[in-house]
Amino acid sequence: MSVLAESISGLTVIITEKPDAATRIAGALAERPRKVASRGAYWYEFERGGRKFIVVPAVGHLIALDTVKDKSGWGYPTFATRWIPAYEKKGGEFSERYYRNMQDVLAASPSAEVIVATDYDTEGSVIGYNIISRIAGRADAGRMKFSTLTKDELVEAFEKRDEALDMGQVESGLTRHYLDFYWGINMTRALTTAAKHANEHGFALLSTGRVQGPTLAMLFDRELEIRAFVPKPFWQVDAGLENDGRAFTASYGRGSIWDEDEAKKIRDECSRAGTRAIVTIVEKRKYSQAPPVPFNTTDLQAESYEHFHYSPKQTLGIVEELYQAGAVSYPRSSSQKLPPAIGYKKIISALSKLSAYKTLANALAKRKELIPNEGSKTDPAHPAIYPTAETPDTRKLSTAQKNLYDMIVRRFMAVFAEAALREATTATFDIAGHEFKATGHTTLEQGWAKFAGKYASLEEDTLPDLKEGEQLLVKTIALLAKKTQPPARFTQASVLRAMEDKELGTRATRAEILQTLYDRNYITGRTIEVTKLGEAVTSVLKDYSPRIVSEELTRKFEEEMEAVQSGGKKRDEVLEEAKNILTELLAGFKQNEPEIGQKLLAGVQQARDEERAFGKCPNCGSDLRVIVSKATGKRFVGCSNYPKCSTSFPLPQKGALRKAGATCKCGLPMILIFGRGRRPYRACINPSCRGKESSAR
Repeated sequence: MSVLAESISGLTVIITEKPDAATRIAGALAERPRKVASRGAYWYEFERGGRKFIVVPAVGHLIALDTVKDKSGWGYPTFATRWIPAYEKKGGEFSERYYRNMQDVLAASPSAEVIVATDYDTEGSVIGYNIISRIAGRADAGRMKFSTLTKDELVEAFEKRDEALDMGQVESGLTRHYLDFYWGINMTRALTTAAKHANEHGFALLSTGRVQGPTLAMLFDRELEIRAFVPKPFWQVDAGLENDGRAFTASYGRGSIWDEDEAKKIRDECSRAGTRAIVTIVEKRKYSQAPPVPFNTTDLQAESYEHFHYSPKQTLGIVEELYQAGAVSYPRSSSQKLPPAIGYKKIISALSKLSAYKTLANALAKRKELIPNEGSKTDPAHPAIYPTAETPDTRKLSTAQKNLYDMIVRRFMAVFAEAALREATTATFDIAGHEFKATGHTTLEQGWAKFAGKYASLEEDTLPDLKEGEQLLVKTIALLAKKTQPPARFTQASVLRAMEDKELGTRATRAEILQTLYDRNYITGRTIEVTKLGEAVTSVLKDYSPRIVSEELTRKFEEEMEAVQSGGKKRDEVLEEAKNILTELLAGFKQNEPEIGQKLLAGVQQARDEERAFGKCPNCGSDLRVIVSKATGKRFVGCSNYPKCSTSFPLPQKGALRKAGATCKCGLPMILIFGRGRRPYRACINPSCRGKESSAR
């Protein structure tokens, strides 16, 4: 530690959230910062304005909440907590080198100026505050605030840094950590203890969380709606028409027909030989379709899933990489607004240097004024997500990074463009005294859609040029028997938007919450289904402690955390209220442990059976299951009807397995294979088929 070994007068220590951020900040503030390796990690040293600097990175949370162990073991409720180094908790071991480096730097410079340069949100504020208070033993520090890791913004953030931490953010973030910990530890103990009462020889770790519970309950409610739905039959009469060689379809004008005899009568009357369709009305209406609004986190995750099938967690991780490289702004934002201070023209000028966007960016640059079409949602800390003027070398980006960078760039340009000019045409026809209608939409001027490219969803279904009074040949009359459909299952895109609408979680936590529900085997599939285990956990909570999974209680605490941030409430006040509520709710839960345990045990067993079943045997129709050979220890898919049926298929011997919920073209089930250090992939269980897909969800 060459700088620390010298006199520490005139020393500034800058704390960052991640190593990449340390590299960007050091590179922005110094021409040639010196990289100092230590314990397999590193920090940076340099001089600026005659002053010495050290930029030392954390790696996310270096301090974590833990329980205070007592004689009660797994008793609940418990609220005795302590902060410990994150490396002391399972899964956090990798952070020890960063903790030790941070400890050494801060201990060796007790009189240095310290600046927190973690992400400017509640999580980043908690990371910085815990380092300052629990490692450095300080009450406060300076604060850099930025939304991009570009050189210009980092220099400005340094020069205009606040002299103190934003304690509103800190207190709100600490409140969230305590609340989530109280819910997580107590509900894990309650559910697991109940399940263990029902089966002393087995052990199933069950858990839920303050936001996970209501989210799972929302998904389960949709599942119950689908199951309870009774389809109602109806009929539709369509006429196949032709005009100047162009075929199109017109539908019965009064819509769905609920009586089959009436539908058949209409069909028969319209099907008589020589029947013509007379054009009675042609209405054309031009309208403008406004540009989209800038991306916030939820919108970006939803569209990423719709276009690329990247899970919300994957999307956030990919865009975080682009942010750390300085290519895009901070990806955790509720805002749909782009303030002029970000420098519209500078960004567009930079984008024009990339061949893929040159023509479009130059077209925008010629406009006298750049005014973005903004949404209503705001964020006090960050603007909407946008590309920066420090454009990346796209040749060095991964496919996923290229995809999301392209989507962000095109959305950014589209919000400054003109509205699209569209035309809607509605044509009405008389066929044997019955009214039929056809509608069409066409784009007259692309406007913003030209900039959005493949991400623009403008419906194009142009009708032929029709004139009132002309007669068209009726080519076909079709009677279509249909049924009303149940509510659609949630996708990862729609559930994120529903969580946002219901104020469940935050922009930063929703993706993780959804991923946790998948990881705990509470939900499955691209169109989300609640598993038997998810059903069991949700059902017992709804029956015995409904407030635990209520949206109202979750929303109440979200509002109170906002009040803590604004100074309207104290952290201790909110936490005391939470303790009282949990104590009351868990008392009723504890009284019914035996009954709850039986229901949970049944759910666990059903979930295990469900997880082991990988489809139907192609030979006898029995269940295919994952079996581990007692003789060799190897796993394979075999028929549950063994020894009567000896059908079997080999499996990879490494990596976790899960049903893919899909069938291969060959008719056999697909499986998900989770390998360490690689993305999950799909494969057919039939080795001679080798059917595979590229991604898991």
